[in-house]
Amino acid sequence: MSNFWITITNFGSAAVTVPLAAALTLWLLSARAWHAAFAWVALFGAGSLVVAVSKVMFLGWGVGVRELDFTGVSGHTMFAATVYPVIAWLLLRKLALPWRVLGTLAAAAGSVAVGVSRVALSAHSVSESVAGCVVGFSVCAAFAWVTRGDDAPNLKTLPMAASLFVLVMWLHGERVPTQRWITEIALMMSGREQPFKRYSWHVRERASLPAVPALPSSGGVPSPAR
Repeated sequence: MSNFWITITNFGSAAVTVPLAAALTLWLLSARAWHAAFAWVALFGAGSLVVAVSKVMFLGWGVGVRELDFTGVSGHTMFAATVYPVIAWLLLRKLALPWRVLGTLAAAAGSVAVGVSRVALSAHSVSESVAGCVVGFSVCAAFAWVTRGDDAPNLKTLPMAASLFVLVMWLHGERVPTQRWITEIALMMSGREQPFKRYSWHVRERASLPAVPALPSSGGVPSPAR
């Protein structure tokens, strides 16, 4: 079963999604959709920054939400929830609106599956994957809103779809050490020698809780009568 979840989770890897985002930018530029291309780069960068900042804050300073087991936004989930729905929305632009919406929702469901895989593989907590979905879908919604008044880009649908498919299949399973890079940045900025880790972070919380005073036993010395 773990192999199944690994296959799903790899679709959200930065090794796949970042090149897809770059390829989408090039397709928009080739169609002279300047405004859409700029909006896409800016919004994708903003979503990526949210992920990076949340991770740096935890790794360097231990900033998180213990009650929710939250140590940072899931990057795999955010990337998937950003890239695939936008690609689907653009590739299906010539279809009737119900089919376009249905295809985009199917891509969004696949992105949610990536989030589920991160939890199944114990790479993230539920709250972290949910946060990834929220950030990613927010980027999608913002892109749709910002480009709502633009003319439909004259994209070459079949060549674009074929190139993106080949890119996914070629890069699926590849690794990019993004976590190591973010950890190095967090340590450099915070001045720490070791990053905060989830387990020790929770142990520290339990150690900081005040001790509960023991209740007197019924067989103890009776209190003096008043």
